[in-house]
Amino acid sequence: MTTTAQRWTRPVSAWTPPLDSTALHDLLERVRGWQPFDGGALLDDVAAVLDDVPPPEGDTAQLAERLRGHLARLVTIAVASEAQQDTAAAQLVLRARTLHAGPLPCGRQEAVAHLRRLGWTANELHDRLTAIRCLKEAA
Repeated sequence: MTTTAQRWTRPVSAWTPPLDSTALHDLLERVRGWQPFDGGALLDDVAAVLDDVPPPEGDTAQLAERLRGHLARLVTIAVASEAQQDTAAAQLVLRARTLHAGPLPCGRQEAVAHLRRLGWTANELHDRLTAIRCLKEAA
């Protein structure tokens, strides 16, 4: 009994990568710049702005920037996990986007009030995402 090897005669198209070099470079830069969500840092910043004693005036802009970063990450997590199907989460995402876009007011009292709104929104959104299991609890 003899067997002969069968040859395939159908042409096979050449493999092409899914992304071109520009898209791969962009993806690489995004991966290099990625920072994981840090729930502990979020809670530290929220505690700093919601404390009975307002943060020092020199720290106001830096805290606002960090809280905006936390809000941006939380909104991204909410959108990626489709948490906006939850009504409370959708309202918090809308509030977070509005606060993120707003500038830091010039007056001291207005700036502290804005910081506290940022802190409350970040805390509430974090709690809601944890409740609907989009995030694990932070320490």
